[in-house]
Amino acid sequence: MSRAEQVRYYALSLVLPLVLMGAVTYGMGLLVVGVPQPGDVALSKGLASIRTPPWNTLTDYGTSLSDTPYVVVFTAVAAIVFRLVLKRWLESVFLIAAVWGQSLVFLATTEPVGRSRPPVPHLDPAPPTSSFPSGHVSAAVAFYCGMALVLSTHVRGRAPRVAIWAVGVAAPLIVAFSRLYRGMHFFTDVTWGLLLGVFCVVVAARSILRRSPDHP
Repeated sequence: MSRAEQVRYYALSLVLPLVLMGAVTYGMGLLVVGVPQPGDVALSKGLASIRTPPWNTLTDYGTSLSDTPYVVVFTAVAAIVFRLVLKRWLESVFLIAAVWGQSLVFLATTEPVGRSRPPVPHLDPAPPTSSFPSGHVSAAVAFYCGMALVLSTHVRGRAPRVAIWAVGVAAPLIVAFSRLYRGMHFFTDVTWGLLLGVFCVVVAARSILRRSPDHP
């Protein structure tokens, strides 16, 4: 396949879906900002009212699972390890594309949407981005589920694969609950973060792992 054909392939299979997801995310953000979401506020206030010191500590660890510095370092280390162990760049490029794909969509939409954070005490410093969507959650899905997808295809046996996916799914859910509990996001924020992360993993997998022009 020629260089021009490769560029066209990735433009259509990877870049275009991310652009479309960015547009949909922006539209959904305007919708949740413009239409009252009483359930969101009630849930945030309910969680804030039952906070305890042990849960404050546990959710601090939970939210740190996808703090930006950690995700950046984890992704870089995993990409290097995959390259060294598997002797190719395919899995490394997939993981980077999934993680950075969700990050680009998040960064392109969160400021224009400008949703305020929940009206409860915040247990973490509020970053200079809006509440919608949850970048912590989308990053957690992209990294941990992306890792699970790669690892599960290189191990034998049902039990190891189930264990890998259990961790891959549990980590984003822990992050999502932690962000809700700590008053940093509404329920719709973390829900869309989950969807955004899953979308980016699926798109990157279809474009790079399963339908790569160099690895049919």
